[in-house]
Amino acid sequence: MAESMCRVLRDGALEGELAPSLTIKDSILSPLGLHVFNYVLSQLSSYILAGKSQSRGLVLVAFSRSPSFYLDLLKRSGFDDVALDKWVRILDCYTDPLGWKHELKKSGQIGSCPESSPGVTVCRDVRNLDKLLSEILELGKGLIGQGKDRFCIAIDSVSELLRDVKLSSVAALLSNIRSNGQVSSAFWLLHSDLHNGSTSAAFEYMCSIVASVEGITPQRGLSLFEQNVRKSMLRVRLKRRNGRVRLMSEEISVEQSGVSFSPASSHEESMAQSLVPKVQFNLQLTEKELLDRSNVVLPFEHQEKEIAKQIYDGRRSVVEGQNEIGSEEKASITEKSKGGEIVYLRDSDDERPDSDEDPDDDLDI
Repeated sequence: MAESMCRVLRDGALEGELAPSLTIKDSILSPLGLHVFNYVLSQLSSYILAGKSQSRGLVLVAFSRSPSFYLDLLKRSGFDDVALDKWVRILDCYTDPLGWKHELKKSGQIGSCPESSPGVTVCRDVRNLDKLLSEILELGKGLIGQGKDRFCIAIDSVSELLRDVKLSSVAALLSNIRSNGQVSSAFWLLHSDLHNGSTSAAFEYMCSIVASVEGITPQRGLSLFEQNVRKSMLRVRLKRRNGRVRLMSEEISVEQSGVSFSPASSHEESMAQSLVPKVQFNLQLTEKELLDRSNVVLPFEHQEKEIAKQIYDGRRSVVEGQNEIGSEEKASITEKSKGGEIVYLRDSDDERPDSDEDPDDDLDI
């Protein structure tokens, strides 16, 4: 399942459509979202390194971890210094996000502040989203040039950005990223318990993939938190291009070698099904209901019975009509009805004889 969402990001966007995007949600009770983010980052980096991805480069926007943390992570994924310089750029929003250290250096209160280095660009004002977007796109274009190649964007925490910028502005930033013609895909991490429900719903609405890290049933001898820092459930909702939605779930385990995924147990699957809201009606029919429906006589339905077919003309009762029709007429009507003849009765005796004819029959059309 985790492989499925990585493949969607790897395949990227078709010409003229929005880039696929992934929101990874976690909370303090299930804090494994960063492990899932690092896994997706490593997988996409491996695809780029092997030339199997639509993107030809990666721009990483670091809010919650230092650039050195991600450089070490990418090196463990197979990137060496040459590959990092060729395919990866990091926008450092962690070291000095509001520019305070830079201002203190200018006033002489501190001796030095972090500066940009090869492959790492320091952002000193994350509140200026126009400049932030420009810096992200410039770093990507510096990797691939101005051609038709595309690059991937990873943001390690939009929750950090929401501390200083309102939701509508952040949503506009992400929409501009997805609609850019040179962006292959984008993904980010959201700590859902730090925000209200409308904020989480907004991110889910704008994403084609939503991966939620949730707790599992606690085991004996372990508290819920102690268990969830090592094992959780990953539930993924994937929106396909044809409009269909696919739901998947897997268990996440954090080990010494890293994060691993395994199929969800039957107990956890049954718990997930129990959370589906119950409705007060059934879309399926029972055998008795099917039989009752087949026995319903529809209006004007031909029953293939050896009786005269009569049409009620709206002016007299059926009994009166039966009395006026003689035995010979009944036999004639019955015989004709077998041949499919339509009997027409005029609404009144004053109706013109030719009123049932086509009024446009005399036109030369």
